[in-house]
Amino acid sequence: MATRSVSRREFLKRSVTLGAGLASIQMVAACMPVQAPQTAPAAPMPAEPVADGFDWQRFRGEKIEVTFTLGNLVDILMAHHNEFEELTGITVGAEQIPEQQARQKQVIEFNSGATSFDVCHYSYHVHKRLFAKNHWTQDLREYLEDPNMTPDDFDWDDFSPGAKAYAIDTEGRICSIPIKVDLWMLYWNKGLFEAKGIDYPATYDEMLSAAASLHDPTNNVVGYLARGLKNANVPVWTHLMQGWGAVPIAPDGTFHTESPEAIEAATLYQSLLKDYSAAGASGFNWNECQSAFALGQAAMWQDGIGFATPLEDPTKSQIHGQVGYGVFPAGPVARGSAMFGDGIGVSSFSEKKGAAYYYCLWATNKVNQLRVLQAGAAVPPRLSALSNPDRAEGSTMPAEYFDCLEGSGQILRAGLPEIIPVTEFRDIFGIALTNIIGGADPAMELQKATAEFMPIYERSEAES
Repeated sequence: MATRSVSRREFLKRSVTLGAGLASIQMVAACMPVQAPQTAPAAPMPAEPVADGFDWQRFRGEKIEVTFTLGNLVDILMAHHNEFEELTGITVGAEQIPEQQARQKQVIEFNSGATSFDVCHYSYHVHKRLFAKNHWTQDLREYLEDPNMTPDDFDWDDFSPGAKAYAIDTEGRICSIPIKVDLWMLYWNKGLFEAKGIDYPATYDEMLSAAASLHDPTNNVVGYLARGLKNANVPVWTHLMQGWGAVPIAPDGTFHTESPEAIEAATLYQSLLKDYSAAGASGFNWNECQSAFALGQAAMWQDGIGFATPLEDPTKSQIHGQVGYGVFPAGPVARGSAMFGDGIGVSSFSEKKGAAYYYCLWATNKVNQLRVLQAGAAVPPRLSALSNPDRAEGSTMPAEYFDCLEGSGQILRAGLPEIIPVTEFRDIFGIALTNIIGGADPAMELQKATAEFMPIYERSEAES
């Protein structure tokens, strides 16, 4: 027992040193072969405590509440909640909320000093620094190193180094368990491309040219879809910036939001959404884009690969079997795939922290992570799922999906700056981008947004 406890402390100590290693999230290409089940088996249900004292039934009879941000990954977990309840004797109440409302709800409840939920699913790129600053989620290090709370087969080292780095705050606390990463790519309608003899675009110029050639509003087809809605639209612009090798705010706090590269990216964004997208594109979030693309109403759609699942479902998609999954085209300087990530943690205000932690263990176990990958619902941070040579077996996703996942994993870059006022950043620059879609001058809009946001950023840094 003592030997095992030391081992846990050692690997947790190693994990903390990864805080500066976010760039190593390029895990898809780097992972070593690890065997995993060909298809996801049923979750294990031990009849009695295992020898080391860990017992899935420790908190039997308790009821926990889980708050989720809406997504395909969540659908998969909720569909298997009966497994968790039978395994643990814990009853689960769960809700799915669209991301904008979910983020507001979480902050409001945490600020109140009491939460209606015990388990919180949240986005690192939005709330990591804010949650860490206020210690709103429980530090899980004590649980992870306790053999009575964490079973051997959970295997913390099965999570990619980059995913673990994303989960660790500046104080070395492990504030959550990584549950997914998402990478951005380009969905394309093969039927529309083939009908006009157009190849998948290799560059930004070719992408813009294809959008122009395939834009056919008379037949209810647009050349390009991407988020235009305020706040949600900012990652589209920051993703395009990667083609110029640029970031909006550097780790040292230097702003590049009105740089020539930022303006070029905003100008391309304007051309794609103003000239070759849907009427009312400024009101589109990912779900509107997904629905229109699934109906065959768009030639291309720029967004995360985690939205792929319904596109291959014949009951939900009119173009299943015709969906292309492309590594995002190269810009003038570089090729990039915007990276985002989610974690699942225990509310610091929960009175059922143990049961809540057990749910986090179950939700991120090897079985569920493989399910998520095979369903095309997200990119799992577990190496055993990503490196499984039979990962496509039993999957509804085509081989091209996994090729795109692997290729995009080699060019991953953070999709948003890791700052506390990320919501204000997205709101302010989101308004600028909405105005740009409407025809406003990109340079002027970015200049105004930078002037408005910079004092907010400086104040947040001074207070942190």
